[in-house]
This record gives sequence, C-alpha cells and structure tokens, in this order.
Amino acid sequence: MKKLLFTLAVAGIGYAVWRKYTEDNAERDLWSEVTDTFQ
Repeated sequence: MKKLLFTLAVAGIGYAVWRKYTEDNAERDLWSEVTDTFQ
C-alpha cells in the first residue's frame, strides 16, 4: 500500500513539474513573439 501511495505521489509531482515547464515555455514563446522586431 505504501508503494502505491509513493508511486502516486511521485506521478503527481512529475505531472505538476511538467505542467509548470510547458506553461513557462508557452509564456516565453509569447514574449519572444511580442518583442521580436519587425523586419
């Protein structure tokens, strides 16, 4: 039972980190698009 809870906790933390990374990456892309100079 403890192994299952540990696995679920690790999976939840991994998912939260992945979502944070993708959100930061999307925000970075948006800022680079906005701040790029027109050529």
